[in-house]
Amino acid sequence: MSHTSAFIRQQFVIERQSGKARHRDIAEKLQISEGELIAAHVGAGHEEPLMRATRLQPVWPTLIKSLEPLGEVMALTRNLSCVHEKTGVYTNVSDSNHVGLVLGAEIDLRAFYGQWAHGFAVSESGENSIQQSLQFFDATGTAIHKVFIKPQSHVAAYEAFVAQFADADQQPGLVPLPAATPVAEQADDSIDVDGFQAAWAALQDTHDFFALLKKFGVSRLQSMRLGEARFVQQINPASARQLLETAASDNVAIMIFVGNPGMIQIHSGPVKKIAVMGPWLNVLDPGFNLHLREDHIASAWIVRKPTVDGLVTSLELFDQHGEVIAMFFGERKPGKPELATWRILVEGLLNDNALCLS
Repeated sequence: MSHTSAFIRQQFVIERQSGKARHRDIAEKLQISEGELIAAHVGAGHEEPLMRATRLQPVWPTLIKSLEPLGEVMALTRNLSCVHEKTGVYTNVSDSNHVGLVLGAEIDLRAFYGQWAHGFAVSESGENSIQQSLQFFDATGTAIHKVFIKPQSHVAAYEAFVAQFADADQQPGLVPLPAATPVAEQADDSIDVDGFQAAWAALQDTHDFFALLKKFGVSRLQSMRLGEARFVQQINPASARQLLETAASDNVAIMIFVGNPGMIQIHSGPVKKIAVMGPWLNVLDPGFNLHLREDHIASAWIVRKPTVDGLVTSLELFDQHGEVIAMFFGERKPGKPELATWRILVEGLLNDNALCLS
């Protein structure tokens, strides 16, 4: 739906005054993308709006490499079913062939810059403070990644960042491209299943799994169905809650991957406070929050991949469209086998699932 930027700003004020609806919810109500909502506030003039936005230059790798001076910030990556929030510093940043890495002690990211199209610095007035952030979107206006300034962040460095990377074009508005038509999954009987299973069994590194899927023309969810039983088993979607609660109670260090086509964000370490609030399964720890819609989990799978360090085991969650919601691993580093405590936890999931099915 097409709206003028002035209309979008006006409706944003109305929605904000009537409650605390999130940007994404307000955009959905207006039948626009979240990126359009933010872009409408570029160059907002002297209206004293609740939100102001500055369009950033589309030099994505350079922008991410320039975040370290901001100090400790909160990184947020989400998809339709899961939000991953991590506090830390953007350090050890690199990029190659449109893929970026952030390998900080806390903030651990894989950025796919080919998906990035729009970036903004956003300043929003709250009840008692002003929230400043950097927000990045794809060509459809869908959020890819956000960086929030915290009380402990270096505000002067943030302001210098915005001044340095402000785009020459500060006209309000954004024209989103339509979402690409999803690629239809090939019929199972058209796949070289024997070849696919043999290639899976011959894996040396978990990072080669994506290339394996591409080689055989298999979607990730389809690979769950076609994989050998020794490598993949479907379990109850409720196992995600059991996994987090057990990891917290038994102090098992885990890795949680959440992403979208433009970014993957990773937590490594323990989880402590697990809370269920309506459909949301949450981790509410200092420095790390996870918000997972349990009702969106259409299927859950225990997946094992051979590597030079032994089998690496994960729990992978999918939504009704076959998209990955989140993936869970035991914490590990290349060159080391996965934790025995993690394997015990996974076996517990499998045993409890077998009892439920019997």
